[in-house]
Amino acid sequence: MSKRVLRITHTKSDRKDRASALLRERGYELETIRPIDGEQLPDARTAGYAAVLVYGGPQSINDADELPYIAEEIAWTRDWVEAGGRFLGLCLGGQMLAKAFGAEISRHPEGLHEIGYVEVMPLNEPCSFLPTPMHVYHWHNEGFDVPPGGERLAAGPVFPNQAFRLSPRAYGLQFHPEVTPEIFESWFEEVGDISDRPGAHHPERQRRDAERHHAPLGDWFGGFLDDWLED
Repeated sequence: MSKRVLRITHTKSDRKDRASALLRERGYELETIRPIDGEQLPDARTAGYAAVLVYGGPQSINDADELPYIAEEIAWTRDWVEAGGRFLGLCLGGQMLAKAFGAEISRHPEGLHEIGYVEVMPLNEPCSFLPTPMHVYHWHNEGFDVPPGGERLAAGPVFPNQAFRLSPRAYGLQFHPEVTPEIFESWFEEVGDISDRPGAHHPERQRRDAERHHAPLGDWFGGFLDDWLED
């Protein structure tokens, strides 16, 4: 099997995220494409990657008419997954997978954001995806419906759909297991108004929660990646 993983990112900068570190530890070579910079996606039928990892970003899936690269990425995602490609979408990336297969993406009906560590619950017990409830990191104000044919895997108290899979190779997560405290500290600086966003946890609470939840989330994520990458 190829040891190349394609990362698709939606920001100008490249942060040292946990997903990249875990994949490198497992011997994978990472390649990065930034559609936001006009970089073109490869032919989904011949790309030859072991997996594709699609990150979050400030964009909305529902802005595809104004952001042509989002529409192109949605179509590419469907082609890649239908061809049997291994796909993991995180936050915006999870919404990308849902939209590519016919699901709606929408804001919370009460206008809430989900920012900080929030507990999610496993479904369909016994669940190999998420054996027990776990606090995971969030930063979003839109959420996905589960697309037709998808299996809902985890639920949360703010946005009900937190994870789904279309096959053992294709997963969408609403949360951010790749985010480190260093990353969310940089987001605090960039946005400036986090405390004014309805439902967002105060930065001090997030820092305290990270002391308890960051390491267990990383342990879970490493095990999940091993299962996902297994032939």
